[in-house]
Amino acid sequence: MSLLGETVRITGARDVVTLMMRAPDIPNALSFGAERQLVVDIADIVEPLEGYVLAEAMHIEELLGFTRAWSRGAPLIMHCFAGISRSTAAAYIAACDLDADRNEDEIAQELRRASPTATPNRRLIALADDILGRRGRMVDAVRTIGRGEDAFEAHPFSLWLNERQG
Repeated sequence: MSLLGETVRITGARDVVTLMMRAPDIPNALSFGAERQLVVDIADIVEPLEGYVLAEAMHIEELLGFTRAWSRGAPLIMHCFAGISRSTAAAYIAACDLDADRNEDEIAQELRRASPTATPNRRLIALADDILGRRGRMVDAVRTIGRGEDAFEAHPFSLWLNERQG
């Protein structure tokens, strides 16, 4: 979160996905319209906890709808509070969806190389795995890369997508 403005400036990104409860007003802070941002109002939890929003299938559907509509004309930024769990899960989910022919393990290994601290939220991954019909392969791939290095905050990183087919 603390590096969001700088990351947008450096990358020239025009779209952002915010994954956090009670998210601040990011579009106004970055000077682009609310239609260029998706706010997924979820907590970084994997099972119900009173007072917190547990991710559900509808949240994954929102994410997939936004990323599928992304023009790819400029980078898309995904962020959460620390850049370790929710946003890394969202980046992995989007890469698995947008590069549907790519192997889940290959994408997970790329995620690990790009971000040593990445610890994708297991609930988000399991929901997306089901929605995308990946038959547990996304869950297994993320389990294989394991927990990332301990950190207070991740460093921004990139996941590259293959060009659209057809």
